[in-house]
Amino acid sequence: MSKFFGYPEFDANGEEILCTYDNEYSEMLMDVRVYRMAAGEKRTFCREGEEIAVLLLSGKIVFGWDDQTETVSRKDVFTEGPYAVHVCTGKQVTVEAVEATEILVQCTKNETAFAGKLYRPEDAPWGYSCKGKFGNVAKRRVNTIFDKDIAPYSNMVLGEVLNDHGNWSGYLPHRHPQPECYYFKFDRPEGFGASYVGDNVYKSVDNSFSAIPGGYLHPQAVAPGFQMYTCWMIRHLDGDPWLQSTRNEDERYVWLHNWEG
Repeated sequence: MSKFFGYPEFDANGEEILCTYDNEYSEMLMDVRVYRMAAGEKRTFCREGEEIAVLLLSGKIVFGWDDQTETVSRKDVFTEGPYAVHVCTGKQVTVEAVEATEILVQCTKNETAFAGKLYRPEDAPWGYSCKGKFGNVAKRRVNTIFDKDIAPYSNMVLGEVLNDHGNWSGYLPHRHPQPECYYFKFDRPEGFGASYVGDNVYKSVDNSFSAIPGGYLHPQAVAPGFQMYTCWMIRHLDGDPWLQSTRNEDERYVWLHNWEG
């Protein structure tokens, strides 16, 4: 067990607990859980004093929020884009599984009222980052479902990364004051990668997660032959939100921006 990395398991009720406000990953300042649901199963999420985002990882569900309902589906995280419902304190999200389904639920403290929203794949398109740079081995696809620019009322960020086979992400090595949580999936069950938190290195496997306190460098890599999916979740700090424009790269590696290897 490490305060930087976890290998949780699903319990008999289909719940996998990543970080909470009072477990060993409390520095994340978030509550993050993953649920497996059987066809016909229904779950309801509602928290006073907290905002909630429910992300569809795979399957087909009926979302319910703010007197709205919509049926959405996602084959898997490797071939189709995200659907996520985001609601404020005291508001309810219902999820009814039409078929076998996995969802991720991200929560954090927030008393701000805002209208609930369903984010769709067209709202968070995949875009390549670092294409052609660093020997083309840090090329990865990234989407941002919401951040401070998209949802200024939110205290958190939600997005996804797809590493190409054998490639790096979070590269150049960078840090930021805000805590960040990564949740990993692989396109094959034996897939694996390496997750760095400062000077600590962990083997990332299917359904594992990385808990990155503020100020730690955190590049990632996936083994050749496998695709790695990462759900990335950041908690803004009071008066110091995470912004796309404030990427603090380690000065020892910035020379690589001009490297043509």
